Amino acid sequence: MINVWYFIGAIVILLFFSGIRIVRPTHRGLIERLGKYQRFGRPGFHWIIPGIEKMYRVNITEVMVDAQPQEIITNDNLNARVDAQVYFKVKDEEENVKNSLYNVYNYQWQIVNLARTTLRNIIGTLTLKSANSERGKINSELQKTLREETKSWGIDIVRTELKEIDPPKDVQETMNKVVKAENEKIAAIDFATATETVADGARRAEIKKADGVKQARVLEAEGEAQAIKLVNEAAQQYFVGNAQLLRRLETVEKALMHNTKIVVPSNAELINVISEMAGVLPLPRKEPAKP
Repeated sequence: MINVWYFIGAIVILLFFSGIRIVRPTHRGLIERLGKYQRFGRPGFHWIIPGIEKMYRVNITEVMVDAQPQEIITNDNLNARVDAQVYFKVKDEEENVKNSLYNVYNYQWQIVNLARTTLRNIIGTLTLKSANSERGKINSELQKTLREETKSWGIDIVRTELKEIDPPKDVQETMNKVVKAENEKIAAIDFATATETVADGARRAEIKKADGVKQARVLEAEGEAQAIKLVNEAAQQYFVGNAQLLRRLETVEKALMHNTKIVVPSNAELINVISEMAGVLPLPRKEPAKP
């Protein structure tokens, strides 16, 4: 009898431990009883009835799936190799976790296929050049479409990233040559512009230099003219009178040297007569002393 109780106790303990379930913070649990949803399992300790209840754990962290490379024909009939990545996560509310399990069979697999189909629809309307230059627009349209299509799945499309848009090898080589030619053209234009700017600067510098020389010469000529004018004025003011006086003195000297007769009035003095002849003011006449 004791052995029976030990056996029953062992079975109870085994059933208890076999029913223990631990839910981590990165997951949420859905507990079903006999195939019917029973309750929601939040992070922590849970116990289910073994064989009757079952727990399904759902990851709620952000997940990245690759849409896998595919060949897409662009609007200009070129084959482009396109790949993208989709980042998403299951919302942690009970209703959203249930939707991710009950409204869609395998959301990761279906997101990949939905992303591939959406990329074909978007890039098929673009040329290869515009597809490469409008990556942001493609990412936005892809994310918008995925959100609309998966809104009943209980997940959130966090972001999408266009990984690559590679043209065929021969097209890529041609595009590289075109880009190289355009860069060389731009470099040549920049060089010509720089050369023209330098030449224009040199021309302006020469003009300014010539203007400076011209201005200096004008100022120099004006200074010389002003100096000549001052000299002429000084000569007119000081030298002309002295020259005339000197001339008169020389005339008187020559006259005296040749014994020229000079008539002296009775009421005049000889010195004053000579002074008047030379243009010198006469000396004041001395009055005779009164007796």
